[in-house]
Amino acid sequence: MAYRKDSWWKSVDWWTVSLYLILVTCGWFSVCGASYDYGEPNFFDLTTRAGKQLMWIGCSLVLGFVLLMLEDRLYDTYAYLIYGILLLLLFGTIFNPHEIKGSRSWIVLGPVSLQPAEFAKFATALALAKFMGEYTFSIDRWKDMVVALAIILVPMILIVCQKETGSALVYLSFFLVLYREGMTGSILFAGVCAVIYFIVGIRFSGDLMGDELTSWGEFSVMALIIAFSALLVSSYCRESRKPVIFILSFGLGLMLLSLLFSLYVIPFNVAYVQRIVCVCLCLYLLYLGLHERVRNYFYIFLFTIGSVGFFFSTEYVFNNVLEAHQQIRIKVLLGMEDDPTGAGYNVNQSKIAIGSGGFLGKGFLNGTQTKLKYVPEQDTDFIFCTVGEEQGFVGSVTVILLFAVFIWRLIHLAERQSTRFGRVYGYSVLSIFFFHLFVNVGMVLGLTPVIGIPLPFFSYGGSSLWGFTILLFVFLRIDAARER
Repeated sequence: MAYRKDSWWKSVDWWTVSLYLILVTCGWFSVCGASYDYGEPNFFDLTTRAGKQLMWIGCSLVLGFVLLMLEDRLYDTYAYLIYGILLLLLFGTIFNPHEIKGSRSWIVLGPVSLQPAEFAKFATALALAKFMGEYTFSIDRWKDMVVALAIILVPMILIVCQKETGSALVYLSFFLVLYREGMTGSILFAGVCAVIYFIVGIRFSGDLMGDELTSWGEFSVMALIIAFSALLVSSYCRESRKPVIFILSFGLGLMLLSLLFSLYVIPFNVAYVQRIVCVCLCLYLLYLGLHERVRNYFYIFLFTIGSVGFFFSTEYVFNNVLEAHQQIRIKVLLGMEDDPTGAGYNVNQSKIAIGSGGFLGKGFLNGTQTKLKYVPEQDTDFIFCTVGEEQGFVGSVTVILLFAVFIWRLIHLAERQSTRFGRVYGYSVLSIFFFHLFVNVGMVLGLTPVIGIPLPFFSYGGSSLWGFTILLFVFLRIDAARER
């Protein structure tokens, strides 16, 4: 169908725009409830949080309208330029003398504070879509894959240098985009394994087995590495079952015998035997790759040696890279420490607030936990507890369902794109929204670590609201021009 400039307005997905307006409105009422003080009912006063948020919402609506009015080709043409500008801002912010709550991620311009990390998400999505949208791009070509990973990881590293680990972790959501575009499932499997290694290794690092010398954490992770390697050989090297049987019998069998010997004969650290077993396993995989001339054995070798290297680096990362408050939060989440008045205070108070809401909630502006300011950051990172207390179970489920419909709509829009550029950008948008929703609600309920990321359209703040608005409305403009 021919594309006419006077018809693009009709092609805008107004269902998604309507969901955006509903979520923003619900978010504003939540900010009103979270920031309300007895005796100050004027929500339109620009000196209050509710008034400022209303001003940010108005600016966001104007910004969204402007983005829809721009020519859609601009986003494709200037994707790399926008990405480069945001990288410079991220780099410059590292040396910013203004430190807010221990973070150097803010640019202060008089009374206005902006966080470039929030805008870097849409810039990274544009650059990734631009690169992957090229005709010559192939996700199976390792050079293209390296460049795509670099586009994602460079802003992530710069944000980590700003001491904003939570915002940096959002960029992991782009791996869902790579998986949708054909990235092998083994890479996603490796990512899941890395999370398991980190959790198990950290959680049980201080627990000793019966011989009082072997760490449960290291023993379990090394056993998992051998088992996962055997699983990969079974899945990707099906010419013979003998390698799988040999790996399992030699690797796990020798570890079991060593453990029994340590428990009942002479106590020693079984982890030393496990390390030797992993070295032998790597040599065996190299031998199979050279002898059978099967490339997959080399990939599994890289997985095995990478798993061992990752595991032994987790302790260093945990103790030297993560901030002290982040370490405590992870320990509290994993049950390693009980700190109800310190690192666990936010989550405990949030649970109390949500639980006190009951089925129907206490009603708008009637939440006692939020009014008495028991929940820190209750109008930003922990805004969802206000929904739970004032609107109860029904209101919380309604908000989650609204987000679910919103994300489902983004999936629908992404799948109907006529170009790879539009599809990749669309999946980048929905992946970022899904990550924010899952982690934010999870940390309020105590299911995920407290990493300090906002709930889209709900959390107070202009940077996050503008960032999400730009992210969404650029996609809506690209979608409106899909039939050209």
